[in-house]
Amino acid sequence: MPTAVRQPAVAGRFYPGNAQHLRAAVETFTAPAASASPETEVKIRALGCVVPHAGYMYSGHVAGAVYRRLDLPRRFVILCPNHTGMGEPLAIMSAGAWQTPLGEVSVDQPLAQRLKSLLPLLSEDQAAHRYEHALEVQLPFLQVLTPGFQFVPITVGTGNFDVLSALGVVVGTATAEAGDPVLVIASSDMNHYENDSVTRVKDRRAIDQLLALDPRGLYDVVHQADISMCGYGPAVVMLTAVRKRGATCAELVRYATSGDVSGDRDMVVGYAGIVVY
Repeated sequence: MPTAVRQPAVAGRFYPGNAQHLRAAVETFTAPAASASPETEVKIRALGCVVPHAGYMYSGHVAGAVYRRLDLPRRFVILCPNHTGMGEPLAIMSAGAWQTPLGEVSVDQPLAQRLKSLLPLLSEDQAAHRYEHALEVQLPFLQVLTPGFQFVPITVGTGNFDVLSALGVVVGTATAEAGDPVLVIASSDMNHYENDSVTRVKDRRAIDQLLALDPRGLYDVVHQADISMCGYGPAVVMLTAVRKRGATCAELVRYATSGDVSGDRDMVVGYAGIVVY
């Protein structure tokens, strides 16, 4: 059983490597907007969410808006795509801790072990996680907003719908059994490297399926419309899990593209922040 501490792979690149600067950045991204209404300041106890994972300068404001909207628990299942191609198709770490500039975060060992017992396709595998940024960038937000939390890290490196659905079912089962509230986080950016207007149209099609809580619809539209949403697999898993737990509503908290920050509208990446409850 691995007990090593997973060292940060993208500190100082995707987010500040200095603890004081990192905390200040997270606090800025999660501060209420000047235009915030009393309705949007009411916290939601969600079952799942979708958050982006680009560098904080591009998508931190979208991720921060989601985390600010939530009444955060202290246990999480965090699902992310496998950008590196390393390791197993479904890779979990069920012991140990992850390090960020803000300190160590413990893996939720009982929940991870339960997931493995329910789905043998979940492989114990550190290699898939070692250099993957999409999960790591979520941790500082949670460290600032809900200190002392535990989480289960899972990379999703398969596009097989039946496998994604099976994982979603067991995540739904295990989180329902957990006793404490557990939030299922799907880390995903949206369409990649097309112009801003095309990206917004494509992303809207995927967002509509997310808001409809339709995992098969999301899977199909991503493939049929050639939407390069890197974390559609984690999103399918999340939707399947929360539907099993009785989720009926979803809310688009914020949407943006990298062009909103860079000014380059010719080749952008989309970012959507969605909560499901």
